[in-house]
Amino acid sequence: MNFRQFAFNNVFRNKRTYVADFLSSAFSVMIFFTYAMLAFHPDLKGQIIADSITLSVLGTIGMNISQYIVFVFSFLFLLYSASSFVKLRKKEFGILLLLGMSRKQLNRMLFIENIAIGAAAIITGIVVGVVFSKLILLICAFMLAVENGLPFYLPVKAILLTAGSYLALFMVVAAFTSLITKKDMLVELIKAEDKPKPEPKASVSLSILAVLLIGLGYACVFLFALRRIFSFVLLFGGVILVIIGTYFLFTQLSVYVMRTLKNRPRVLFKRTNLLTISELVYRMKDNAVMFFMVAIISAIAFTGIGTALAIGDPGLAAMKNPYAFTYTSFPGPDANPLYGEKHVRLIEQTLKREGFAYQVASYVPAYADDGKTLIRLSDYNQLAAALGYPKETLRSGETMVSPSSVTQNNKYKLEGLQTDQVTITKATDTLTLHAVKALPHIVIPDATFGSSFIITDADYGMLTKDEGYMPKTTAFVVKEWRHSRPVAEEISKTLDSEALGEQNSPFNFNALVLDWLHSKQLNGMLLIVSGLVGIVFFTFAASFIYFRLYADLSRDEEQYRMISKVGLSRKELAKTVTRQLVLMFFLPLLVAFIHSGVAFIALQRLVDFSVASHTLAIFATFLGIQVIYFFATRWRYLGHLYQKIM
Repeated sequence: MNFRQFAFNNVFRNKRTYVADFLSSAFSVMIFFTYAMLAFHPDLKGQIIADSITLSVLGTIGMNISQYIVFVFSFLFLLYSASSFVKLRKKEFGILLLLGMSRKQLNRMLFIENIAIGAAAIITGIVVGVVFSKLILLICAFMLAVENGLPFYLPVKAILLTAGSYLALFMVVAAFTSLITKKDMLVELIKAEDKPKPEPKASVSLSILAVLLIGLGYACVFLFALRRIFSFVLLFGGVILVIIGTYFLFTQLSVYVMRTLKNRPRVLFKRTNLLTISELVYRMKDNAVMFFMVAIISAIAFTGIGTALAIGDPGLAAMKNPYAFTYTSFPGPDANPLYGEKHVRLIEQTLKREGFAYQVASYVPAYADDGKTLIRLSDYNQLAAALGYPKETLRSGETMVSPSSVTQNNKYKLEGLQTDQVTITKATDTLTLHAVKALPHIVIPDATFGSSFIITDADYGMLTKDEGYMPKTTAFVVKEWRHSRPVAEEISKTLDSEALGEQNSPFNFNALVLDWLHSKQLNGMLLIVSGLVGIVFFTFAASFIYFRLYADLSRDEEQYRMISKVGLSRKELAKTVTRQLVLMFFLPLLVAFIHSGVAFIALQRLVDFSVASHTLAIFATFLGIQVIYFFATRWRYLGHLYQKIM
């Protein structure tokens, strides 16, 4: 057996230790390959350019940034796993050095082992990515609303980029791993596993600080959302406070809680609590940094995916514009007065033919000299009836303010009107009106001034008596607007063909479903980016738990072997181990759920549609994955213990 075979055999003999590193690395390779495949897809850019050049640019940038994120986190993950393996095998390295292996040969052995695992992970990740590439393209086509789909192609560039990038990454990590053991003396390596652990300690002041920092962080987030203080410094500061507080939560508060339980005889000496609590004190201290990383990484993944899902929700599009179709005609001295009526009838006939129930209303906005949008009360009530809102009444000299954007609507709900007097000047006429109230919903979207002013028909007539040609907008309310894409495209195509050759189009047509699909393409990119990166983060987090668990396996085997001699039964062993594993697997996840839950509650305050379904779907999905992973790990871990001590 030559030296290279010896190194390869080391990998196979320690496959239990290396399996999590290999699978996580292969998975990150596959995700990186997926981003590269999408970035180089010949049809993806073309389809998005047809809808928006901006989306194509954003999509390419998003894919590239995601590749960098996955690559950087893969590097950090591999460094962490490499250092964990070295610590786990220190005694083995000391014995090899004692038997005559030189430091140079030891470093060479570690280098070959890491390259072997890296090469296997690269090949596996790319092969799996190619096998599932058609399915990935189908899913991405759906998320990006690409109507004709994304055909399969052989991603040669993606394969070369992925293989080259990760080969360089594994070589750097392998070189770094070879340097880790250089400073350790031979005696330290051999006695690494025999060193007693110091008694875990925790600071009461830092434990209290953990709660205060997390509470202050949550307060900053709620101030941002509830009080509408849209400050990046406030939001970012809140996140930083939560991160620091979470670190002290695991390194100090969790240890303090376990030590407090240990000092209570009634709790400590009840059945197997003595063994469970005593062990958990050390596990909480040893794994505090790992718990912190898992909680923060998982919270980032959950929040990113949930926010992307909320952005793509049709409710967000409906918040901005409540009308499925809007048609505005711009009459002029040379325009056909029947032109707009013809187009409105076309829209109505198309909706009836396709079986869509609708409500229709129209309004003629006027504009003051300073840009204020003026709407007569009768037009407003017609629109409100179509939307299902109550009618309003006004007296001469009064006005109501109708928000035209989500930001305006939120501001009025929070602060109300800033003044009760509104001055409107149009040509030679000036009116000072009493502002009665701000309406709680958007009826006139995208007004020029930011809000529309509803005035009586008499005041409107007086201000517009000398007005010439005024644009008229007809709005259609369709409950099933999300399914109206064929209708919208047909109408848009017909109207565009009629406007062909016109120097200035005498009309404007807008379809909510097309705007939503446009934003859905952008959201699809965000969801692909956040979703895949989130899954990679969650996979790395699960691997951290695996590393820590199996790093202590030898010590646990020895400890439980000794305890079993004084009467510890298999049932009691399983109960004790299960309690510890539950804490390791689900405590960081619980903290991540709480952090993400606060973020989703804040998000709910910013939108008028429910994000609860997205939140529950994310939590349920990742919790289900973690439960399966927990039972699989528990089964294998107990199996190893049973073999050693029974």
